[in-house]
Amino acid sequence: MRKDPIAKFKKVISKAKTISIVTHWSPDGDAMGSSLGLYHHLKNLNKNVKVIVPNEYPGFLQWLPGNKSVINFQFNQKKAEQFIGKSDVIFTLDFNTLKRIDKLGDFISKNTAAKKIMVDHHREPDHYADLYFHDVNACSTCELIFLLIRSTSGLKAVNKNIATCLYTGIMTDTGNFRFPSVTAATHKIVAELIEKGADNSAIYSSVQDDYSESRMRLVGYCLSQKMKILADYSTSYMCLTKEELDKFGFEKGDTEGLVNYALSIRCIKFSAFFMEKDGMIKTSFRSKGNIDVNSFAREFWNGGGHKNAAGGQFSGSMNSCEEKFLNEVPNLFSKKVK
Repeated sequence: MRKDPIAKFKKVISKAKTISIVTHWSPDGDAMGSSLGLYHHLKNLNKNVKVIVPNEYPGFLQWLPGNKSVINFQFNQKKAEQFIGKSDVIFTLDFNTLKRIDKLGDFISKNTAAKKIMVDHHREPDHYADLYFHDVNACSTCELIFLLIRSTSGLKAVNKNIATCLYTGIMTDTGNFRFPSVTAATHKIVAELIEKGADNSAIYSSVQDDYSESRMRLVGYCLSQKMKILADYSTSYMCLTKEELDKFGFEKGDTEGLVNYALSIRCIKFSAFFMEKDGMIKTSFRSKGNIDVNSFAREFWNGGGHKNAAGGQFSGSMNSCEEKFLNEVPNLFSKKVK
């Protein structure tokens, strides 16, 4: 954990005129919720501010207030670079290394003299920022943005738009409040957000009840045809090829949360999901208890994350990816704390 003095944040923000907010590749609910929540706060402070994402994010997040102002670096690189280049401050949210944002990270590191502020809850952050609001014990980056806003401007600064964005990120990053990262403090923050106008029922419906027919059929196919169980290691995994994704008309976000399903099975403590996309295999890992998938992802899958939730990628065929996974699972369980 590293949290620099609040006075430093106040000073940097007050002096800034133009501010960029950047989040990670394939933004999820926490990434977009924290980015747009901060966006609305800075707009209220009369800052010239934009949210810049490395690539597209799921449709079930595109209802969030402020969504239409987001710049997609993949599709509008020149516009994004121009805004970042003139920014006084760059907030980097929900990631711990500029490698997570690929070419956008290269541009930021080589072409900007702006003050950089990291707000994040992932382990082992890189040391590229000038200011840090970092805590691995936080349930989400949205929780940290709430605390940062409250500390710098007071609770009165949180309006309905901010509350809606932050509630969305907390809800999605905690698996609807069921992960161990959720604490009494989390629920107190959520209560404050609801009092400030976040409609918890409507938010849940907007995110969770947005399945297309093809997405629902893809989920059914994965559970009935693709899920494999390694009973000796309390492990489940699924592999989806590009051909299978194409068969179901895959759209961004259609596989969101699939890795969590197997953890509902009695005795399953580790779940993995592998998806072939853009010439790579995307890997997702979830676990219960003392099974450290963060270390597993960092050591073997060019990734990382949290103790019980992490991801990465693999360069090679799906068959070789599956073979590697089957070889490494016994090592993961031999290292776990008894």
